[in-house]
Amino acid sequence: MLQACLNGARSRHDHPQIPQTPEELARDATRVVVRGVAELHVHPRDAQGLETLDPQDTAAALTAIRQAVPGIPVGLSTREGIRRDTSRGFAQMKAWQLLPDYVSVNLSESDAARIIDLMLAKGIGVEAGLATAADARNFVTLATAKACLRILVEIDFEKDVASALALADEMIGIIAQSHIDLPILLHGFDQTMWPLYRKSRVLGLDARLGFEDGLVLPDGSIAADNLAIIAAAAELT
Repeated sequence: MLQACLNGARSRHDHPQIPQTPEELARDATRVVVRGVAELHVHPRDAQGLETLDPQDTAAALTAIRQAVPGIPVGLSTREGIRRDTSRGFAQMKAWQLLPDYVSVNLSESDAARIIDLMLAKGIGVEAGLATAADARNFVTLATAKACLRILVEIDFEKDVASALALADEMIGIIAQSHIDLPILLHGFDQTMWPLYRKSRVLGLDARLGFEDGLVLPDGSIAADNLAIIAAAAELT
């Protein structure tokens, strides 16, 4: 399964084609789904262009995308950078009426277990994001671990490619030893995006690509847009 992460926390200062509005997210969704993307991960924005969990803003993004690519699962981020006011962030997520198909939850964040509980109670799938071996060890002890949708092995902080590949192996090993039988999605960030995409193909794991995770093509040139990244992945495969 290939998931496209269309924008993340990046802004137009990072790349002029970062999609932000519901219409832009729907446009990019249409383009990448035609090239074989099976799921989407997005960070909705408010009127000022800031990441948000506001029920109206998230509903606008979800509605536009689902109208453009009906039947394609759409997920949102719950990262603490969006929830700058923790209590407000939880209130906004509790108030969601139009629900995403799934959310990603970073196990490195202190309130991860609470968010997982909230999402499961609302019937929303949970991608458990593990960035370190400690995250992996923490996750496999959670009572709700097996109720999650999938595990994200996401190497966000390790910039050295060899170290990132080794860390991925370590984390996958911890998960395997726990006998938690969930799909694993492997992805990197910036320098490690393409090496970890290749590793996901070798291991037969789900993968993720898009402007959130990196702006360049396999040859190191800047991608024109999300479609160029997905098209490059198809060529590699």
